Amino acid sequence: MKTLTDYLWFETKKKQEIVRITDQVAEIVRASGVAEGMVLVSAMHITASVFVNDWEDGLIHDFQVWLEKLAPAGKDYRHHQTGEDNADAHLKRTLMGHQVMLPITKGTLDLGPWEQVFYGEFDGQRRKRVVVKVMGV
Repeated sequence: MKTLTDYLWFETKKKQEIVRITDQVAEIVRASGVAEGMVLVSAMHITASVFVNDWEDGLIHDFQVWLEKLAPAGKDYRHHQTGEDNADAHLKRTLMGHQVMLPITKGTLDLGPWEQVFYGEFDGQRRKRVVVKVMGV
């Protein structure tokens, strides 16, 4: 079995941002030489997510509006009593998920016709990373 671990680094311009990372993940898969296997893509920060969905501007906007309704910024969360001010970012990450496992077939990501991989940042403007771990034969 072959394995390869690599990292994607992000420093978003906004506090909340959704970034398409499909091409970067696909390049790591290609570089691994794995023909059949899986790739784990996982946010390494508790206020960021990785998820798979459609790459359509209206849907990306809808995610952001939906998340703000479910976990609004500026609310008096108990977490803020610790001196933090980002409880909403933790909740948004939980809703969107922190990692995905994707299939590799014939050396490429085996995604559905509209599926794309995204990094969701909910407490940004500082350096954060995503681990990409490729495993297979």
